Amino acid sequence: MKLLFLGDVMGRAGRNAVTGWLPVLRAAWGLDFVVVNGENATGGAGLSPDHAKALLAAGADCVTLGDHAFDQRAMREFCAQEPRIIRPLNIAKAGAPGHGAHVFQDARGRRVLVAQALGQVFMKQPFSDPFSAVDPVLRAHPRGGMVQASLIDIHCEATSEKTAMGHWCDGRASVVVGTHTHIPTADAQILPGGTAFQSDAGMCGDYDSVIGMQKDEPMRRFITGMPRSRFEPAMGPPTLCGLYVETDDATGRATRIEMVRAGGRLAAAGPAPVDLPPLPQGTN
Repeated sequence: MKLLFLGDVMGRAGRNAVTGWLPVLRAAWGLDFVVVNGENATGGAGLSPDHAKALLAAGADCVTLGDHAFDQRAMREFCAQEPRIIRPLNIAKAGAPGHGAHVFQDARGRRVLVAQALGQVFMKQPFSDPFSAVDPVLRAHPRGGMVQASLIDIHCEATSEKTAMGHWCDGRASVVVGTHTHIPTADAQILPGGTAFQSDAGMCGDYDSVIGMQKDEPMRRFITGMPRSRFEPAMGPPTLCGLYVETDDATGRATRIEMVRAGGRLAAAGPAPVDLPPLPQGTN
């Protein structure tokens, strides 16, 4: 199975990149299943139902969230109704709507488990233990048995916690990929038990920024400690960042892994070169 995971979609620039280029990548790389982290897609803070629908219509088979899962109030009802939206398993809010894990089917009927958990290290809100949350889900859905592939999105600040989750899931999940820090790491690898791993997939957005935000206000706060205005998403030419993985249907083991960077400012990477069309005028 050919899987693509795209990291945190950041504001309008990231949404435009996904809606404009994901259909091209699906066709060029023959993708079977696509997961997109959309938790910053609406103004850099959460995801609205309309923007979720746009990501799904562009070719995402499901959309994961994160610590900003319910920043957009309308997502509470939408999550409860739309199984293709995956919120964190271990979110602390009592009675949180929606699902933290779900089994999907690709066009050929192969089953894919997608789950997400939030880390605890350096995170502002109190979330329960992500390892205890992920463990029963993987036990109930063994790769190569109940599902042909499984993907865990681990949404964390600390690379150490993400790496620990990768090793915790090695041999049980097909893919463990980190999100949240918006910077792609250079450690994509297949672990000894056949689990594809990358500490952070990076973001889909404008990299001439401070993790996707216009530079002036974050720099002012770092230098002076004094806020003057709200953070605003950067609107320059976007880059798609993520992870491409091929898996064996019989075992669920990863057989190939490639970092993905397409468009924008970062050096291109992926399973094969792709000529991306220009985005429509006025969307950058």
